[in-house]
Amino acid sequence: MNTLTVVKRVDFGLYLDGGDAGEILLPQRYVPEGCGVGDELDVFIYLDSEERLVATTQKPLAQVGDFAYLQVAWVNNYGAFLDWGLMKDLFVPFREQKMRMMQGRSYIVHVHIDRETYRIVASAKVERYFADDMPSYSAGDEVRVLVWQKTDLGFKVIVDNRYPGLVYESEIFRPLHTGDRLTAYIRQVRPDGKLDIALQKGGQKGVADFSDVLLDYLQRHGGQTTIGDKSPAEEIYAEFGVSKKVFKKAVGDLYKRRLITISDDGLHLV
Repeated sequence: MNTLTVVKRVDFGLYLDGGDAGEILLPQRYVPEGCGVGDELDVFIYLDSEERLVATTQKPLAQVGDFAYLQVAWVNNYGAFLDWGLMKDLFVPFREQKMRMMQGRSYIVHVHIDRETYRIVASAKVERYFADDMPSYSAGDEVRVLVWQKTDLGFKVIVDNRYPGLVYESEIFRPLHTGDRLTAYIRQVRPDGKLDIALQKGGQKGVADFSDVLLDYLQRHGGQTTIGDKSPAEEIYAEFGVSKKVFKKAVGDLYKRRLITISDDGLHLV
């Protein structure tokens, strides 16, 4: 996205100051009501069907450098075209597809500028586009992940739009689907740079944090909850967003501190 100044009005839109790129057209269909010369607009810049720079006030679902989960709008003899939120669809050449993409299905892709055509294109061969430097994370660091694909070990994820990571099956306590975007935590950085990811904070810090959350929850819900340490993991996650393991540790922490009592019908504040 770019913040550009309107320099000229014409019948078919506005021209924006693109600096070294010259004046860039914002077609009339995207012009905000009341906008005129001298105003600044936040716009996305790409090439139109005639290879000219053009601006739009629409916000794409992904930009250059992003990994994204996008749906195929249509397919022709040259490749697939993805719906990325703009009038002109995003092209994926056949050579950049792992398997022939099908209309209506969604895929994880990387968005970048093609060096030959200078068009914005996408590739499903995402492994090529991961950062090759050593990740500088520490255990417990919070990250954003994009769920990539299921494996025998768990789920591959893309971490902070830069690195591959893995959430092991034993760490998964909620349904995951390709394309989900989640807050997660670094479990460890392996010597080869690979990342092990957890979906919740580990160790005593994570338990202490959730103990405070659970205590606040009880205070706001009449001092009790019917959910206890024998409740199904799915019910615990649906209400609190944590695994049963973390929930039980927090219950034990509050019980030891004599802040709650535990009964067959749930938890109660002292």
